[in-house]
Amino acid sequence: MNQQLLAKTFVELADNLVADFDLIDFLRLLTDRCVGMLGASAAGVLLADRDGELRVMAASDEQVRLLELFQLQNDEGPCLECFRTGTPVIVPDLTREVDRWPRFVTAAHRSGFGAVQALPMRLRDEVVGALNLFRAAPGPFDPAATLIAQALADVATISLLQQRTTHRSTVLNEQLQTALNSRVLIEQAKGKLAERQNIDMEQAFTALRGYARAHNRRLSDVARALIDGSEPLPGLVA
Repeated sequence: MNQQLLAKTFVELADNLVADFDLIDFLRLLTDRCVGMLGASAAGVLLADRDGELRVMAASDEQVRLLELFQLQNDEGPCLECFRTGTPVIVPDLTREVDRWPRFVTAAHRSGFGAVQALPMRLRDEVVGALNLFRAAPGPFDPAATLIAQALADVATISLLQQRTTHRSTVLNEQLQTALNSRVLIEQAKGKLAERQNIDMEQAFTALRGYARAHNRRLSDVARALIDGSEPLPGLVA
């Protein structure tokens, strides 16, 4: 494991929450680093909205985003169980859990995943979501990698909660609702860019994210500009 990258990731997750930070990009950093450092095939993050309903907020690729949505739509799967219990759900071999989550197991296998671990994003008694790591091949998870993944989830959770004031739940709920609205914009922009440039959805997201970072802009602002055509966005749209 790249120790320098791991240390950098902890710093980024701890220091990423500023007055005008981009929550979608923040959570995508978490999923990307879990894939890049911990041997996961894919990763996703679910967060609860103001009504306590889970929403897909970040995914390392389009395939796992759709699988996370499938869990929510069918109210079945390890990630929901992790969020509801506040405890890790580790499944080294999904074929053994057909009776537990019949629809999810079928969908996961169809997506090419044979194992999953869902880790709670929690601070003491407060659970705000779950970090979900998928692996193509079944088999036991590395305990050391699991500890690191949980530590990353914990740091991200603390960052999400650290700006709360005396109106703690209101502050976070508004923040998450803003992120949910941004997520919709980004998905629309991904579709528009993918169609216009004849690329897939993951390539479209990478292009949007790269443009936002290169121009020091919020990802949601770039997405909005692409959707409403309010500016040319040279280098992104031919």
